[in-house]
Amino acid sequence: MKYLITSALPYINGVKHLGNIIGSLLPADVYSRFLKQQDLEVLFICGTDEHGTPAEIAAKDEGLEVAIYCEKMYLKQKDIYEKFAIDFDYFGRSSAASNHQITKEIFNSLDKNGFILEEKLKQFYSVDDRRYLPDRYVTGSCPHCKYDKARGDQCDLCGKLLDPLDLVNPKSAISGSSNLEVKTVSHLFLALDKLEEKVRAWIQEKEASWPVYSVSVAKKWLNEGLQPRCISRDLDWGISIPKPGYEDKVFYVWFDAPMAYIAITQDWARDVAKNNDAWKKWWCEDLANTQYAQFMAKDNLPFHGVMWPAMLLGADANKWKTVDCLKGFHWLTYEGGKFSTSLKRGIFSDVAIELFPADYWRYYLLANIPESHDSDFRLDDFVTTINKDLVGVLGNFVNRVAALLDKYFEGKVPDYDVNNEHVKKLFEHCHPFAKNIEEDYFGLNFRSLMRNLRELWCFGNEFITVAEPWKLVKSDKKEAGNVLAACLHLIRLYAIASYPVIPASAMKMLNYLELSKESTKEKFKLAESVVFDYLKPGEKLGNIELLFEKITPEKNLELQEMFSSIS
Repeated sequence: MKYLITSALPYINGVKHLGNIIGSLLPADVYSRFLKQQDLEVLFICGTDEHGTPAEIAAKDEGLEVAIYCEKMYLKQKDIYEKFAIDFDYFGRSSAASNHQITKEIFNSLDKNGFILEEKLKQFYSVDDRRYLPDRYVTGSCPHCKYDKARGDQCDLCGKLLDPLDLVNPKSAISGSSNLEVKTVSHLFLALDKLEEKVRAWIQEKEASWPVYSVSVAKKWLNEGLQPRCISRDLDWGISIPKPGYEDKVFYVWFDAPMAYIAITQDWARDVAKNNDAWKKWWCEDLANTQYAQFMAKDNLPFHGVMWPAMLLGADANKWKTVDCLKGFHWLTYEGGKFSTSLKRGIFSDVAIELFPADYWRYYLLANIPESHDSDFRLDDFVTTINKDLVGVLGNFVNRVAALLDKYFEGKVPDYDVNNEHVKKLFEHCHPFAKNIEEDYFGLNFRSLMRNLRELWCFGNEFITVAEPWKLVKSDKKEAGNVLAACLHLIRLYAIASYPVIPASAMKMLNYLELSKESTKEKFKLAESVVFDYLKPGEKLGNIELLFEKITPEKNLELQEMFSSIS
């Protein structure tokens, strides 16, 4: 079985906030890292989503051509994700030539199969700008909450979906002109209503392997009845439509963006695999032996649970790989309100990664992941969690063990009896935890995973506190050696079990044990890694690096002041 993994394509219009990181990118990375530890064949694909109105508006705001702006933001986002230790096999771009080609190919198949319609729409025309305005190029007051900076597709304040014609006092987002006329224009639509039964049957096949929440979102759309959806826009930046009469329009971003997963895999095949056909085994060949998992925040679920599958099924039901597990997440809120890119509300990833190491953010976000409901990011809770769990539990255990070994055993693995009573006790306790953690990784149960990891770490502190090797060494050095050797094997287990979550810290633990990175990639089952005879007695241990530093009250106060203006 091969494992194909994709996360939501981060949009190009600015640096992403922490809600975007935990909403798809980070859990997908954890899953990918774990599967690779099991020596399975994995391909983790992602890239920037670069078309659509927000890209044009963001570029205009910075005084840049759209292509130049997108190149700049692609490089910036790519750098940030690398700093967060999100280890894509390939991070590409939806604006790449490959996506132009595959999007047109699938469109032509849909058109040939009778799933593309032409319909008339009423649309604003800006007299002063001399152009038709797509939804996000119209701003005005929300008819529901009266927010005066609502966009033509959605109000950022109350969250209501809108039509540009709903706005009060509408004006052009390009020039600010209110000299608008309503005209009737021809547009292309995807006939989702004609594809409804195909999608319904497909979801029934997939239902058993999808989380309940993702199924419920898809079924809600289906039960309300699928309607034709407009797939053309009056923009300059995008993928041109290969149909007579529509040469001056481009595809709606939600039509071409998901095709980018296939296109980016083609780019991976060219640039990494050095085999232009290597992408086919993931998308077109041996489909039954490819397990495809997508990671999405809840607002993206309808598009990936209904709309994109409808496109692929309508183009060629037997050709394309479709998702086997659609893992959906709720929203991470910020101090009781919404994160917002457009309103600059919340903590953004570029600022976050300069404040603390990636593992701090990875651990807290995963421990607080909005898996079954929305969860809230709070600075005080972040500080408390890092100090309590990473510093006080895991870091404390590792540092205690290292200090005792330096003091009493010359920084070496002690002689130990693998059949001693301490080992038996540890095995009986740790084996079920390791088995549960392994099942959580495979089952994408992140909240349970984080609880089990923390409890496993806590047990190490309980074990060493009860065994008291610092006292035992004065009366029975051999028995103290048995205790500390068992603790070293616990550190190895912690490193292996924690590597997908906090990779940098796991590597510090492995380096201390003089184990290479390959130790996290052995052919092992986590439950089978609970062994206490792996390390060789007398082997010199490495220098232990400080795993985590406590966040001081002074630093906490500084954080509160830094982010008070955006809460």
